[in-house]
Amino acid sequence: MNVKVEKQENSKVVLEFTMSKEDFEKELTKAFNQNAKYFKVPGFRNGKAPRSVVEKMYGEGVLYETVIENNVDDEYRKAIEENKLEVVSKPELDIKQIGKGKDMIYTVTFYVKPEAKLKAYKNLEIEKVDRKVKKADVEKALNDAREKNARIVTVEDRELKNNDISTIDFEGFVDGVAFEGGKGENFELTIGSGQFIPGFEEALIGMKIGDERDINVTFPEDYHAENLAGKEAMFKVKLISIKEKILPELDDEFAKDVSEFETLEEYKKDVEKKVKEQKENQAKAEVESKAIEKLLENTEVEIPVSMIDDEVEKMLQEFSANLSYQGLDLDTYCKYVNTTVDEFKKTLRPNADKDVKLQLALEAVVKQENLEVTEEEIKEKVEELAKQYGSDNADTLMKNENVIKYMKEKLLQDKALAVVTESVVEK
Repeated sequence: MNVKVEKQENSKVVLEFTMSKEDFEKELTKAFNQNAKYFKVPGFRNGKAPRSVVEKMYGEGVLYETVIENNVDDEYRKAIEENKLEVVSKPELDIKQIGKGKDMIYTVTFYVKPEAKLKAYKNLEIEKVDRKVKKADVEKALNDAREKNARIVTVEDRELKNNDISTIDFEGFVDGVAFEGGKGENFELTIGSGQFIPGFEEALIGMKIGDERDINVTFPEDYHAENLAGKEAMFKVKLISIKEKILPELDDEFAKDVSEFETLEEYKKDVEKKVKEQKENQAKAEVESKAIEKLLENTEVEIPVSMIDDEVEKMLQEFSANLSYQGLDLDTYCKYVNTTVDEFKKTLRPNADKDVKLQLALEAVVKQENLEVTEEEIKEKVEELAKQYGSDNADTLMKNENVIKYMKEKLLQDKALAVVTESVVEK
């Protein structure tokens, strides 16, 4: 079998196979012997009719499909392996020539993984990332701790004020007609939370338990319900109860209650330390994100549509799996958000394109830097994975070729990304 490899634009490859007429004849004989027992010819017992008689009765091409099945797939895989081609699309077969006394000629067309060209990947300039811990950051962390440990008490002898937790009954009307979704009973609303449309919560301030009040508001122009967007509405509201959130004093006793420290000063230092660590982690993530954007800007590659399609399907499967944990399926989710699965898939394509481009860019960095991973590094990651899922079968996973391949690719990508991020220049 003679094979010609033609590499075209955009990572398209065409393999042209030629089987000599002599070999084709041998394959026809082989195909006939495989299928002889299935041909029924009057005057002959099953499997005893000569090939010439069978071809005359059933047509000359009756054996061609078997010849194709016996050869095309094996020869294609052999050519892929010999030429070290990484196929990323479904192959398309085209029979160019087939017939008695002729060479059998056919092509298989597919796309291979493209190689990205990097204009630059080291010393990429990014905007300076803020790592400084401000006094306000520490104060916010302390206040968050106070909020978390706040007491909720019922209030009966005063008017409703900002930050109170109210319980209300309400019903909304547009042009004097109650609208769907505009009614609630024993609804808990924190004043100032912004949970309701602008003006509603502020209008409740000053009410006492048992008071009823008509509140006039206007729905925002961009309100999610189109039938209400921009409309004037009137809500009839009754205040059922008032609760107040009482924050604990920021003192030594508070420090003892919420931490292992004896004094507020010690607790504050620990909070500041944790805020600093959090800030560093956020900065690291921000640097990585900006470095990736710059790397993508400096990457040139034509990505086959099939790679984007595969990535979209992968993202869709992951999204569906996450939905299942919430007791939902993809079709139900799409109905909730008023879309179709096909339309939803279209929204995934930009990120899929970006993810594939990043993968190819990092592979190019791996090649440029001659990065490698050791078996020990792979084993360590596999053990982490096993531990993460509460399993102790790391040794079994190490025997799984797919797991090893995935871990090797992941480690190489991590190393490549480190090369990029650790050399960035912040300006």
